[in-house]
Amino acid sequence: MTTNMAEDTTGDPDLLPTGAWELPEEFRMLRDTVRRFMESDVRPLEDKLEHDAEGAPPELLKPLQEKARSLGLWALQTPAEYGGAGLSVLGQVVVGEEAAKCRMGAFFPAAGAFGGNPPSVLFRATQEQFERYARPIVEGSSGRAFTAISEASGGSDPARAIQCRAERDGDHYVLNGTKLWTSHAGTADWGIVYARTGEPGRRDGISCFIVETSTPGLTRTPIRVMASYSPYELHFADARIPAANRIGAEGEGFALAGDFLVRGRIAYAAGPIGIAQAALDSAVEWVKERQVFGSRLADKQAIQWMLADSEIEIRAARLLMYQAAWNADLGKDVKVDASVCKVFATETAFRVVDRCVQMFGALGLSQELPLERWFRDLRVKRLGEGASEVQRMVVARHLLGRARPASAG
Repeated sequence: MTTNMAEDTTGDPDLLPTGAWELPEEFRMLRDTVRRFMESDVRPLEDKLEHDAEGAPPELLKPLQEKARSLGLWALQTPAEYGGAGLSVLGQVVVGEEAAKCRMGAFFPAAGAFGGNPPSVLFRATQEQFERYARPIVEGSSGRAFTAISEASGGSDPARAIQCRAERDGDHYVLNGTKLWTSHAGTADWGIVYARTGEPGRRDGISCFIVETSTPGLTRTPIRVMASYSPYELHFADARIPAANRIGAEGEGFALAGDFLVRGRIAYAAGPIGIAQAALDSAVEWVKERQVFGSRLADKQAIQWMLADSEIEIRAARLLMYQAAWNADLGKDVKVDASVCKVFATETAFRVVDRCVQMFGALGLSQELPLERWFRDLRVKRLGEGASEVQRMVVARHLLGRARPASAG
């Protein structure tokens, strides 16, 4: 595979699925390349790490990343013109599913081998902003950045929830307020903060800022949760941010981020589906070998139904994800598609892993297997990128807002 194979598939309608049952050859090649990489390089590396490791240490990660670069698997979501692989949304979900098939897969797919992507809003920043902050991430000379949206007053509805304020003071903005559940804030050098610069409750009253973690007045506190990693609380107390660090015009923060946030839910669905598939594959092999009460577990109808239900749901989740991805690549409005696939993928994956724990019995609860880590991490996935209930609201509003069909009478 050449280093630009992934780029060649980006957003080309001729390469999108023409039927519901298989991917085009180019995407199958991409999937198989990632699958081989995971089997030969990533999973053996994981065996050297602690059960709840958050990525790999530099000395182990560097050779992994060098090989990923040689395969064209680097900065996957970053457009090619900015130095990334430029994968289409369909390409992203194909890679995302395979990259999640490891113990760290829910939050650290492929152990971080594929490098980082700057927050997507940076692709609409000025050239100076991009070169200073995003370029080092794309090139691999620095790690990840955070994105701070959620607040205690209701993170799933940011237009109403955001109370963190940014007040203009000459050539600076002064930030006051608190952000919650912010991933990667503990190790990042900078991040994106959405703060209110206009009237409460208005989507056009929110602006977007680049904030360095060394800024006086900013404190970061880890929030211990049931997952294998810790998000952070960010507290701003008269933190002064240069006006030059605002992205776009004042008040258009969410207008800039809108498409990226919706498409991000589609890519988000891939990891849980990959984990569910890996868990089911492991359970199938286990029940074929495990003997209980004089016969194999696989011969028990209760077990067979758990396997069958899991297979049915995974297939449905994957097809919903593919549909959302190729509609996005065709430039369609995918707000509803994204909500549908995000809900179904995360809830399906949680059910599947729960069944697999049951089939493995006490062993499924132990750290001998990745199941218990996946179980914890997948519970968080049902809240991240907008809780299931919020996504259902999006779907319901779409249904209730549609024009009624003409009466047949």
